[in-house]
Amino acid sequence: MKCEIIVDPTGEERVVVYTRRENDLTRAICQLAEEHTTRLVGYRNGEIVPLTPARITCITVEGDRVFALCRKEKLQMKQRLYVLEELLGNGFVKINQSCLANVSEVERFDASMSGTLKVKFKNGYVDYVSRRQMKTVKERFGIK
Repeated sequence: MKCEIIVDPTGEERVVVYTRRENDLTRAICQLAEEHTTRLVGYRNGEIVPLTPARITCITVEGDRVFALCRKEKLQMKQRLYVLEELLGNGFVKINQSCLANVSEVERFDASMSGTLKVKFKNGYVDYVSRRQMKTVKERFGIK
């Protein structure tokens, strides 16, 4: 793979990857570029905590509040889930109506007899893939 860097002080910063097909390397390049540009803020007991996408295991909705689950903490977010989905881009995938999963924080999938797919994250959190999101999740993780 060839790599080229073009410096243009007047232009917008962006990363463009030309490839024959998407693979782990191209996804990692995109995720790395997005992580270094996306800055989020979480809230914990009146404190403001800066967040990078790499720290977030998943983002969930509980009641009418949105939370970022990290390895050891749970931070409230002010943005709506759909706004965070757009901000976070390729590093995250929507697994159901109320959860965005960090692709690199998924530990494993457990398939049940009833056809549901359980997602277990590295921090121990467990959620399920909805039937509506099943195709997208399978494509993203290369599950057949």
